[in-house]
Amino acid sequence: MPLDMHLHLRDGTMLETVAPLSSYTFSGAVVMPNLVPPIRTKEEVVAYKERIMAAIGGHDVSFEEDDIGVAESAAFEPLMTLFYQHYPREFLEDVREEIFAIKLYPAGITTNSEGGVTSFDLDAMRPTLEAMAALEIPLLVHGETDGFVMDREAEFMNIYEMLASNFPTLKIVMEHITTAAAVETLDKYPNLYATITLHHLLIDLDDVAGGMLRPHLFCKPIAKRPEDREALLRAALEAHPKVMFGSDSAPHPKDKKEAAGCAAGVFTAPIALQALCELFDGYGKLDNLQAFVSDNAQSIYGICPEFKEVTLVERPFVVPHRYNDVVPMFAGETIGWSIEEVF
Repeated sequence: MPLDMHLHLRDGTMLETVAPLSSYTFSGAVVMPNLVPPIRTKEEVVAYKERIMAAIGGHDVSFEEDDIGVAESAAFEPLMTLFYQHYPREFLEDVREEIFAIKLYPAGITTNSEGGVTSFDLDAMRPTLEAMAALEIPLLVHGETDGFVMDREAEFMNIYEMLASNFPTLKIVMEHITTAAAVETLDKYPNLYATITLHHLLIDLDDVAGGMLRPHLFCKPIAKRPEDREALLRAALEAHPKVMFGSDSAPHPKDKKEAAGCAAGVFTAPIALQALCELFDGYGKLDNLQAFVSDNAQSIYGICPEFKEVTLVERPFVVPHRYNDVVPMFAGETIGWSIEEVF
């Protein structure tokens, strides 16, 4: 039952392109709420979930190569999130059955986050966070300050520590961590957890901008130093029990990526499992992949996803150059593992 614990599905035509690619191989995914406008009400959550379920109901996705087919989805559960604001408890009680978690964005720090938090004032946040803890609604956090781009995540660690210590019964997930500092902070508090992406396990900043700029590897949080990637790798490969796979797969049209003002996001959803197999196999850690992509998330969140079994084989897979108008990571390259069957 592979789980993607951090996924961007967008909306409209983009949703119709990318949703079937995730629903084909994953049992479920935590869906981010930073649409335009962001998801903030019960009605918006319900309507967005309906659009997702319609999109995975059999849309065809065209490729430049016929390397992979997307069948009509087997079981797939979109785990819905709200965009954080100071919600009253009565509202949270009413929406609780429709949402999996609430996602907090610092204002303006990433794509479509302009309406995010401008101040981490505990007095202002306390009623919402205490209600979330009581109702067992996890807080998912994009943890970056507005400082120098390479230091933004490390600078955010004191905010994580402030939140974790002041709200010890609130489950807090450090989303898409990119630094050794975040891995170290993970074990300081029992209520802190983390997701790690595929691309941050594979690249550092040199891969993005060390030679010719590679826009399809540009993301936020930006890829960091080699020592940061090594820390992430150790945590993922050893299946650290507080770490989960979250792709942060973030599609943008080709013309928004290959442009001045390049949009931030790496599209990995259709190649994530194949690339993870190759990565874990290369380190002799295939036995830990199941925990990283499923078991840890089930344990952390206390969930039981719909059954889905994905069989992968050590056989070359040529990544399509595009999926409709979206260019994936490793476009045109070969991954050593392929999806054999989805049951």
